[in-house]
Amino acid sequence: MPSEDLCYWTIRDLAARIQAREISPVEVTRAQLERITQLDHTLNTYVTLLSERALHEARTAEEELMQGRYRGPLHGVPIAPKDLFESAGVKTTAGSLLLKDYVPTRDATVLARLRQQGAIVLGKLNLHEFAYGATGVNPHYGTSKNPWGLDRAPGGSSSGSGVAVAAGLAYGSLGTDTGGSVRLPASFCGIVGLKPTYGRCSRAGIIPLAWSLDHPGPMARSVADAALMLTAIAGHDPRDPTTVRQPVPDYTQGLTGDLEGVRVGLPRPLFLDDLDPEVEAALKVAMRELEHLGARMQIVSIPQMRRAALMSTVIIAAEGAAYHLEHLRTQASQLGPDVGSRLKLGALLPAWAYCKAQRLREALRRELAEAMTQVDVLLTPTIAIEAPTIEQCTVRPEAPLSPVLFQIPLLTRPFNLTGNPVISVPCGFTFSGLPIGMQIVGKPFDEAMVLRVAHAYEQATEWHQRRPSLP
Repeated sequence: MPSEDLCYWTIRDLAARIQAREISPVEVTRAQLERITQLDHTLNTYVTLLSERALHEARTAEEELMQGRYRGPLHGVPIAPKDLFESAGVKTTAGSLLLKDYVPTRDATVLARLRQQGAIVLGKLNLHEFAYGATGVNPHYGTSKNPWGLDRAPGGSSSGSGVAVAAGLAYGSLGTDTGGSVRLPASFCGIVGLKPTYGRCSRAGIIPLAWSLDHPGPMARSVADAALMLTAIAGHDPRDPTTVRQPVPDYTQGLTGDLEGVRVGLPRPLFLDDLDPEVEAALKVAMRELEHLGARMQIVSIPQMRRAALMSTVIIAAEGAAYHLEHLRTQASQLGPDVGSRLKLGALLPAWAYCKAQRLREALRRELAEAMTQVDVLLTPTIAIEAPTIEQCTVRPEAPLSPVLFQIPLLTRPFNLTGNPVISVPCGFTFSGLPIGMQIVGKPFDEAMVLRVAHAYEQATEWHQRRPSLP
């Protein structure tokens, strides 16, 4: 097996060594492919592995570097997107049998932007079917295994992304987040996952789940790496009219470590209630660390949060069913039991329910905006419980649903409704050795503050430096 240390370098460290010609993109790509070959038969992260194509891209990057044509800190860095992002000439399955032979002719905008920066694409990563699930359990392509406990759920829907980054099978990934699908696997797998503000990154070329809730975002092993990736992918896109025309800053410039005077809100109700004792204890320790760094804590009240889960459920179901209506009419039998049942229920929702959910959503957005005039960021757990077993998360026809299916996305869903930027970072481990994550929530388009707080906390702790023990 290749050097584990090499496969666990951060993007920032790797980029510096590639630029200095201390290591070549070809050497790095070969190390990644060898590690994938050694471990992915167990972890099941890649739906499609592009070994020859990745090596060709690595050789091209090496030639460009030798000629002095340096594209930036992603040049020669191997990454892998979730298999929901369209990729020219490469099948894009969305984790479903319905798209097992679908080969797009054009890259999703955010993937194209990473390629333009010189990133090398190793392959396409596993996910919950059509991104419609918080667990990552996939009956068609198999379930990616959480590297911290192979019997545990990796979180979804960007399950392969979380596992691959945590296990050193990619330096970074692109995920999508509709109800927490970047942040949930980030939390369960012990990595960083960033959901930018709605409209900050293009959704063009991404197979949708719910148009008004979908957010693409980076997943990485450090906050600085997430900032590098966001800088590359953010910005207006004519292909996606919901993207804004705001300038894109270099998000790495604000990672100073200084939190003096930063106001951190602790939202009630919902986010601090009914937590697993180990999650609650980890959050309290993180709060003390942030205070030590200069932040000030205060409680903020957001009563509408109690309705967020219901709003999210209705909107995702209705918008998901609208997109998949033809699939439901002609190919419903090929859908997995959990996704199929959710889409069928969505098709039966009355229009008044969707309209009411959208009205309540606007009330929540206004209430959150008012609460955040008092603070710079909010702090919450990412998930209230530790990672359950894959068995607990497996949906079977006629069997009752496990309560964990409702618990997992409870604390992430509200911020898809409001569109605020949110990052999940590791903040501890349970006694059984499973990662715990916390969310830092910012004001719209203030990713810089979110990243600043997350980076300062990360640098003051060591949780992000831990690695899972793998065979």
